Amino acid sequence: MSAPQPLQIREANAHLAAVHRRAAELEARLDAAERTVRAQAERLARHDQQLRAALDELGRAKDCEIAALQEQLLTSEATVHSLQAAVRQRDELIGQLQPRAELLQDICRRRPPLAGLLAALAEAERLGPLPTRDPGHPLPGGPSSRLANSTGEEQDRDHHLQPAVFGTTV
Repeated sequence: MSAPQPLQIREANAHLAAVHRRAAELEARLDAAERTVRAQAERLARHDQQLRAALDELGRAKDCEIAALQEQLLTSEATVHSLQAAVRQRDELIGQLQPRAELLQDICRRRPPLAGLLAALAEAERLGPLPTRDPGHPLPGGPSSRLANSTGEEQDRDHHLQPAVFGTTV
């Protein structure tokens, strides 16, 4: 083999220099890309860590809220049971008072006639008893001592009855 020509050496040197520059450029780009990838990985890791921390915080907040809602639910259920018991007691009381209310309504309906009766009894009491008369002498213009359709049994019963006296107990 013969020695290479100076032109070939220069071309080869230029080619090697170009390859070396290209290799250095690619290494620089590779280093830059690796730095970018590392930086992105670190940012992603930090972001992932922040998201995990936020997710953990949300989980704790959710658990606290669930616990508070469960406590509120238990309190509400206790209130509902208490109110249901109160309603049952009131229903029982209404059931007990219903006959009395109906009796009072009946009394209220009968009050006006009863008031009239009491007024009549008071008037009779004000008039006082009749003067005593001899049973053999009937009152003038009055009926005879016995009615015409009397059977006689009434006479036996009348001996056991006490004379009526008007008065009120109200």
